[in-house]
Amino acid sequence: MARRSGMMELPLHGGATPRWLFGRMVNLSGAISEAVVDEYGSAELLRRLADPLWFQAFSCVIGFDWHSSGTTTVTCGALRKGLEDAGIGVRLAGGKGANVRDAVGQIRWLADAGFISDASANELERSSRLSAKVDSCAVQDGHDIYHHTIIFDESGRWTVVQQGMSDRTGFARRYHWCSSDLDGDFVREPHTGIAGTRTGEVLDLTSDASTQARVVSTDLGCEKPSRVEGIIRMASLGHQKSLTEFTDRAEETLFRSYMMPKRVDWNALRRCYEAQPTNYEELLLVKGVGPKLTRALALISQAVYGAPLSWEDPVKFSFAVGGKDGVPFPVDRESMDAATRTLREAVDQSRIGVQDRKDALKRLSRCAGGSS
Repeated sequence: MARRSGMMELPLHGGATPRWLFGRMVNLSGAISEAVVDEYGSAELLRRLADPLWFQAFSCVIGFDWHSSGTTTVTCGALRKGLEDAGIGVRLAGGKGANVRDAVGQIRWLADAGFISDASANELERSSRLSAKVDSCAVQDGHDIYHHTIIFDESGRWTVVQQGMSDRTGFARRYHWCSSDLDGDFVREPHTGIAGTRTGEVLDLTSDASTQARVVSTDLGCEKPSRVEGIIRMASLGHQKSLTEFTDRAEETLFRSYMMPKRVDWNALRRCYEAQPTNYEELLLVKGVGPKLTRALALISQAVYGAPLSWEDPVKFSFAVGGKDGVPFPVDRESMDAATRTLREAVDQSRIGVQDRKDALKRLSRCAGGSS
């Protein structure tokens, strides 16, 4: 399937999942996952879960309307239990609320149980922490992360599915990652897809356009805290002048002081100085480094050193297929049919009852929306 880009709105609707339905969702999610792993291997299951369209279709097949509350959180909860029951060498850690913070503990428990090696557990712990930190600090889009899951196999390959909520709009945004697409770089356009609705101006420090700002921010984190604090305070008052203010690039690099955070964690800045991070990933992992300090360092990078910043919203919906009325664009039948075929094959091969299989295929047909 060729890559596509677009967007998808994810409003949340209330209501709890009935126990009888959740049990069926567990069975069906496990059966579909087992069919995919049997046919293509665990790496392919992880890759498909990292595709926003496939994940959305998957949630619809196991029992959701496309924009129901829980298409992310409850789907991942059902998938966790379904993977455990299936015994196919793939597990899920993390979740919503307290489970967000316990993802690392769950990974360590599975390592102690012999599911993965200690070395793989260490890498998974770092990947879990760093992906969550990137989407809460390096991509400042007004959505607070409240749900984080990492799905991984026995070889240590992984996919992250996490979700944030905007208090302003009431809409959710889902972030997808896959280890096979990263090339070892968590801070350079790392997502396989971001599903949501555009919010306008977003500080995207993962963009290629922000490369220099990441370097300068890391260097600032290694400077004496008193010096950096002084620059931030002056910039907050609008007194700091850009080094390029009187050059041809002045319009691009002049600092807009109203964007500077009102409060910054100065203790975190001191911890950065003590840690002396060698790259932006290490800077983000310093304890206490949050959105405000990350933003302050980025804006100083622009204001004082002329480092460009990206203000383009990175939201995208990979493999998006459009809508029947041409909104946001005409249906991409080829991509839609390919996703539908894969799920249909998985449902057909899954070890579930005849009626459950029929119901799943009906939901899949509704999801496909007459594109075939």
